[in-house]
Amino acid sequence: MAKILMINPIVRQEDDPKHIPYGISLLAAIAIEKGHQVCIYDENAWRKGMDVIEQVCQADDWDVIGIGGLTTTYGSIKRIVKICKKVAPNAYVIGGGGFITSMPLDIMSWLPEIDLGVIGEGFVTWPEVLEKIDNKDFDFSQTLGVCYRDQSGNPILTNVRPNIHDLDTLPYPAWDLLPLDIYFKNSSILYSEAAYSAKRRIDINGSFGCGFICKFCWHLGTTGDMVVTEDENGKKDVQFTYGRNIRFHSPRYIVNMVKTLVKKYNIDFVTLIDENLMTMDHASGRKWLKELCELWIAEGLQPTSRRDGVSDQENKGGVFWSGTSHASLANKETLDMMYKAGCSHLVYGIESYDPTILKNLGKGVNQKHNIEAPRICMESGIIPIPNIIIGFPQETFQSIRTNIEWLKKLGIHSKPHFATPYPGSEWYYSYKESILEQYNGNLEAFIQDLGDASKITAVISHNFSPAQLLGLQKIVMDWDLRLLDLTEKYFAEAADSIKPLARPKQSFNMIKKKVATPMEEPQKAGVGN
Repeated sequence: MAKILMINPIVRQEDDPKHIPYGISLLAAIAIEKGHQVCIYDENAWRKGMDVIEQVCQADDWDVIGIGGLTTTYGSIKRIVKICKKVAPNAYVIGGGGFITSMPLDIMSWLPEIDLGVIGEGFVTWPEVLEKIDNKDFDFSQTLGVCYRDQSGNPILTNVRPNIHDLDTLPYPAWDLLPLDIYFKNSSILYSEAAYSAKRRIDINGSFGCGFICKFCWHLGTTGDMVVTEDENGKKDVQFTYGRNIRFHSPRYIVNMVKTLVKKYNIDFVTLIDENLMTMDHASGRKWLKELCELWIAEGLQPTSRRDGVSDQENKGGVFWSGTSHASLANKETLDMMYKAGCSHLVYGIESYDPTILKNLGKGVNQKHNIEAPRICMESGIIPIPNIIIGFPQETFQSIRTNIEWLKKLGIHSKPHFATPYPGSEWYYSYKESILEQYNGNLEAFIQDLGDASKITAVISHNFSPAQLLGLQKIVMDWDLRLLDLTEKYFAEAADSIKPLARPKQSFNMIKKKVATPMEEPQKAGVGN
C-alpha cells in the first residue's frame, strides 16, 4: 500500500486558520479505507513556512504527495510543490481541487512539478489513481477525470469522471489527522452571540451544488456543470455549463456525523459550508431542512437556550449551527424551525439592491427579495449576514446610490467586496482578454493575485477604475451620499477622456444550455463506509 503525504496549503495568509480542510481530510479517509498509509500536514493551520514543509517531505519515503485547494491558494501551492519535488523527487505529486479543475492545462504548464491532476470530483478518481500507482502503473490515459503528462511532459486531459449519486456512501473526514486544537482556538466568529461564544466549532459539508447560475460563481465539476470538449486541433479542455446535479447528504447522515463529533471532540458549533442551504431545501421540496431540524432536536443536539426559550447567553449545552441562504427562498416557517433547532446565523449573498445589477447577475433575485429576506430572517431570531459587492460590469453611480440608500434604510453596515472574475465563472471567460491586458499578458500573475474578493484584482466594471472602486468601497461603508454626489460630478466632467478597463467578449467558453454530466450509480461509486 502507498505511503501518502497530503498537504493543505495556506488559504488566507492575512487571516487566522478558521476552517478545517474538509475535502483533503475526506479524501484521506477514502485512502485509509483502501488500506493506504496517510499523513496530513496542514500548513494553513501550522503556518511554519517552507523549511518545515521541506522537513515533512523528507520525513518518510512518500509514494504520493497530494495537494489541493481553491484557485486562491495557488501562490501557496506553487511554493510548496517546488519544495516537494526538490526534496522528495521520487514521490508522485498529485494536484486536485478547484485550483487545477478550473484551468488544468494552464496549471500543469505553470507547475511542471505536478505529475498528475485530479479534475472535478475526486471521490472515485483518487482511489483509482492510488491503486494504479501502488501497482507501478503510471499510464493514466484511460483514467477518467485526470490531467496526465505524455512522454514529452505535455498535459493531456481525459474525459469527465461522472459524479457519484449517493453522498451518504462517503466516509467521515479523517479528523484525527488534523490539528483540530488550532482550529478550535479560532472558533469564535463575530456573526452572532452563539458564534462569538463558540469554543469548539467545526465545519461540515452537507451538500454539493446550487441550482442558480450566478455569473460570478463557479462549481468546478462537482455539480454536473463540467464537460470536456475538443478544439479544431483535437486538444481537449474543460468547459463549464449551466448543468446542475444537486446532491446532498441525508439529514440522518449529517446528524450522525455531528453526534460523532460531539462524542469525540465535544464540539459546540457547526458551520455548514454548503454553497446554499436554502437551494438544497428547495430542491427537496422543502423537506430537507425540516427533517434536519427535527432530527437535530430528537437526537439531543438542540441548544438548551432554544429548548427553554431563554437568551443564548444562558445556554448550558447542545450544538448551535449556521449556514448560507438565498434571498428569494426566505420562508418564515422554515426559518422559525431552524432557529428552534439551533441555527445561529445565515450568510446572505445580497450582492446589490440595484434592479439592473440584479437582473444581470443570473442569481434569480430582485430588489424586493433582498429587502425582505434579512427582515424575515431577523424576525425568526436568526442573524442575517448580508454580503454586498461593488464593481459589477453594469455598475454606475446610480446603482451605488441605490445600494447606499437601501443599506441606510435597513440599517445594514457592510464593507463591500469587489466583483472578481474567478476561473470557472462565466465572467472569467467573458473578460479574459481584459484580464490579460490588466496583467500585461501574464495570466498566472492574475491567478497568484486572487484572494477572497476583499481586494481589487482584475476590474470587470465598464465604468470605474481601480482607484474609483476603492473610494466607492469607503463611500458605501460610510453611507456617504454627499461624497458620492461630489465624486459623480467630478468624474462626469472627465468621462470623455476615460477609457474603460473591462470590455467583455461577445462569445466565451461557457456552454449556455443546461448540459449535465452523468452520475455514477451508487454501486459503482467505489467508496463507502
